[in-house]
This record gives sequence, C-alpha cells and structure tokens, in this order.
Amino acid sequence: MQLAKLNDHTYLIAPNPSGAGLSRSVAGVDHNGQPVDTSVVEERPLTIYLNSQEIVTAMTIGDYPEYLALGFLRNQRMLSDTDQVTAVQFDEELETVVVRTAQETNHEDKLKKKTRTSGCAVGTVFGDMMEGLEDLELPLLSIRTSDLYQLSSIINRTPSLYLEAGAIHGTVLCEGNRPLVYMEDVGRHNAVDKIAGWMLETRTSPDNKLLYTTGRLTSEMVIKCALMGIPALASRSGFTAWGVEIAQQVGLTLIGRLRGARFICLSGQERLTYDADPSSVADDPKKSRRKGAIT
Repeated sequence: MQLAKLNDHTYLIAPNPSGAGLSRSVAGVDHNGQPVDTSVVEERPLTIYLNSQEIVTAMTIGDYPEYLALGFLRNQRMLSDTDQVTAVQFDEELETVVVRTAQETNHEDKLKKKTRTSGCAVGTVFGDMMEGLEDLELPLLSIRTSDLYQLSSIINRTPSLYLEAGAIHGTVLCEGNRPLVYMEDVGRHNAVDKIAGWMLETRTSPDNKLLYTTGRLTSEMVIKCALMGIPALASRSGFTAWGVEIAQQVGLTLIGRLRGARFICLSGQERLTYDADPSSVADDPKKSRRKGAIT
C-alpha cells in the first residue's frame, strides 16, 4: 500500500488535488468584471452493477471507483459479511463497475423501494437499509478531546480538492489522533462509501475508529457510520434531529460543529475524556480555494 505524507502526517490514502481529471480550470469574470481563471471539480456518472444486475448510477469525481462500488453495496446491505467477492471490474470507457460474487444475488424487491436523502448530489437509500439498526451494538470507544483537536488541525491543513476547487465533501477514517484514509467526492455519501469499500477490501476493523466528515450529520450519515460498525462520528458542520435520535438509539458518539477549540456532542457524552485545555487550542486556519493555499 502506498503511503502519502502530508503536513508531517502519513496517510494511507490522501487527497490528490492535482490528480488528472479531477478538476479543470474555467475562465470567467469576478465581481469587478475582471478576467479570472478558477478551478472547478469534475463530475461524471458511474453505474454500479452487482453481478448482472444494474443497481444505481451515481455522480462522482471518478477516483477510487472500485472502493465506491464495494462500499455502496456494503452500506446498502446488498453485500453481507458472508458474501465472497470474486472480482471488481472497472471499465473507464463505459463508466461502469461490476462487482461479482461467488453466489448469485437478487435485489429486485429492494430496488423498488428507494428513499432520496438530503445528501448533496442526490443520495439514495434503498428501502430496508435502516432495518439493521434494531439489534445493533456498537463497541464502546473512549474519545479524548486532545485527539479531536489534533485530528481537526491535521485534516483542515491537508491539501485537498476542497481547498483547490471547493464544491466537494471529505470523509476521513481516523484512529486515535491519526487520520488514516481521506476520501473526497461531490456527495458526502460517496466519500463515506469509498471509506467503506476500502475497509471491506483491506479487512480493517471498525472497532476503534472515528469517522470525520465535512458535511452535515444527517440520518443517512449516522446510519451509514453505524452499519459500518464505527462507534464515533464527528463533523465541523451541524446536526439534523433525526440524525441525533438515531445516534442516541444505537449508542454512537456524535460530535458536531468541531471548529478550533469548540465542539458540541449530542450523543455519547459519557465517552468523552476532557484532557485538553480549550484555551490552548488555536482557531481553525483561514482557507483559500486557490492552489490549496492556507493563510
């Protein structure tokens, strides 16, 4: 596995702001009528198949299509822990990914029931996705506030497509005070699915992990995190009421509005250890969306 070292921190997978085909420069004018070139994120369709059955077409930036397909199917419970994946085949020209399993699958009934979510780029949840929550028991994970502050500092200073072009969300798999895998996409649900696909492919345990997202803490985000078995979810953005209710129901630690020294925890407060003085924590850096600069 290739490691990427950024900001004195080693990621297993990190954003690649200069990656081919992920963004392009577009000419326009600014508020003063002056010519300006700005970087914009590309998006393209990706159709996911499970064996011979077409499942969904997602709009995505196009990186890590195999992880996206695996994670989407896993998070929609179309792939179970007992399913043996025999191949994941990406065809760039046809813009398709085919996930093949040892045994045939049939999800026609599930495909008839879809819920459009509040996720950007139009998220889709298939009908029985929430049924796995009733008996779910997440592992107990103690979280130090010093780790939260360090994670936020590292992630916010990592060069990314968000800093380069904006109009994108990031999701980061973390362990303790270390961000491990940082995925981006036009929809935060896609970024989460890429993380899920990577975890499935590498057989990474979720027990001691925290998921960090730049997007809102909605019901969809909480459900996906819980079904992945990850016991904590954090964001620099805010909450929805249903997202909080589900987190409390399944015992997931939910932390939002994490900016500088400030955060709010609305589920799992008893699992926080306050080992850092907030007055010693620096404010978030101002971000520039041009050339990934931070001022």
